[in-house]
Amino acid sequence: MNENRLASLTLSGFKSISRLDDFQFERLNIMIGANGSGKSNLIAFFRMLCFMLPGAGNLQTFIQQNGRASSLLHDGPTKTREIEAHLKFVTSSGTNEYAFRLFYAAPDTLIFADERCRFSNSRYTTQAPWKMFAGGHPEAQLIGRAATDNTARVILNLLRRYVVYQFHNTSLTARIKTYWDVSDNLMLKEDAANLGPVLLRLRETQPKYYQRIVETIRQILPFFSDFVLEPEFGKIYLRWREKGSDNDFGAHQASDGMLRTLSLVTLLLQPVEALPSLVVLDEPELGLHPYALKIISGLLKSLALERQIIVATQSASLLEEFEPQDVVVVEREGRSSTFRRLQTEPLKEWLEEYSLGELWNKNVLGGRPKEAAI
Repeated sequence: MNENRLASLTLSGFKSISRLDDFQFERLNIMIGANGSGKSNLIAFFRMLCFMLPGAGNLQTFIQQNGRASSLLHDGPTKTREIEAHLKFVTSSGTNEYAFRLFYAAPDTLIFADERCRFSNSRYTTQAPWKMFAGGHPEAQLIGRAATDNTARVILNLLRRYVVYQFHNTSLTARIKTYWDVSDNLMLKEDAANLGPVLLRLRETQPKYYQRIVETIRQILPFFSDFVLEPEFGKIYLRWREKGSDNDFGAHQASDGMLRTLSLVTLLLQPVEALPSLVVLDEPELGLHPYALKIISGLLKSLALERQIIVATQSASLLEEFEPQDVVVVEREGRSSTFRRLQTEPLKEWLEEYSLGELWNKNVLGGRPKEAAI
């Protein structure tokens, strides 16, 4: 079992998250809630982390691409001037922590007011002192410090192993429908753009995993026969064949649900070493049949034995495949989002007659739309 996991998060001032105090993450975290409750905003925070840490300049690019600072600060800069975050990671050696404050600055951007990290060895009862970085910079200093500081290096490596996956874009210009470099095949991209190269690598180097992916896809898509993975001048275009036909079909001919199925199954059935330590999935149920969701939920539960998972969903069909302790209910209280993990005991009698999905539809769990107070 993977021992590197996100233990808790304190976050304030980010989008609809006014204040989230020391929220505890488990290995499997299924977030449910009404539209606009804040599920996607928590995922957006992880997306910001993923975006800002690969290299210099990325945080400012993220801010510009997401409506500038005014769209990221809770209720805008007239009410909220900073975003504050504190993450704790549990490893086999102890607890690593990373914290930062992003402060509002002209012209409608964010800069680091302060940034710090520390490692507390599990053999000792006292916490280590914080290692403070200088403030006033537009990008994370953690990147530069990692070259000389072991704690910063460990934390940076942990955060770089976090990926937010969203397979919503299946439009004509979606990257999954383009030719992709064969050599870009080590890890599936967040939008499955390199699905073809990843599948080709698995077929050639780890055929058991490839075959399992193909067989699982056939359970969901009975007409599916196999992928056609033929490089052309160093690039590959996603193709497949159907049973009873010798025609090749391309990604541009696939339905939205089919492309998402291919992406999800490949993601969840890769060798563990090829997967990020934290897998974040935004509405994986989009366009999928309830039977497909049953298979996907089984893959998620299996993967949670090795990797940490966060899923945001609106699907009662997907929800009923999980246990109460896996579920986080997200609700909107006034202008702020709240996050509450379900407990099994209060629901024990209900669960004798109803599934979790049915209880959600009956509003027993919460996480349903509420009328705004007048």
